Amino acid sequence: MDSIQDFVESAGEVIEMANWPAIGSIILPNLGGWVNGLYFAGQIRKDEKPWYDSLKKPSWNPPKWVFGPAWTVLYSSMGYASYLVWEECGGFNENSLVPLSLYGGQLVLNWAWTPIFFGLKDFKLAFIEISVLSGAAVATTISFAQHDRTAMALMLPYLGWLAYASSLAYYIWRNNPKPETRADDKAD
Repeated sequence: MDSIQDFVESAGEVIEMANWPAIGSIILPNLGGWVNGLYFAGQIRKDEKPWYDSLKKPSWNPPKWVFGPAWTVLYSSMGYASYLVWEECGGFNENSLVPLSLYGGQLVLNWAWTPIFFGLKDFKLAFIEISVLSGAAVATTISFAQHDRTAMALMLPYLGWLAYASSLAYYIWRNNPKPETRADDKAD
């Protein structure tokens, strides 16, 4: 009986020692990515020949399996960066208002890109959106740098990936024009 009680007490101590704000800051950005990924992966695969596979993409387009691990690392690093700023500023207060608001705004823009690209299949709007997102991410990174240099450094891979993803989005938009709608199709 003592060994079970010791185990329970040890588990309780571990739970108390956990840095829940840091853990939450890492999980939060991943949640939106996971929800988007699970939902839209099903949308892409529901057709016999998925529409995404038929797009004209550049030779430097990564294989599909890269996106899940890459975004998990990127979301985790930006989430931890937000935690470092939150901690350095002493929580949610006047000092953290600008950097964490910028972070939240760019995170919402990040999550919005997937439904625009994969849901609406509006490649022009997706390129415009990722351009705005990139600007917001740069502003977030600059704001983070004023509070914590490690937080800024954790954002740099994300900025690099956004530059790469923006070039992919531009290529796909320019090389996959929307099919023109005929007048008699509009009447249906």
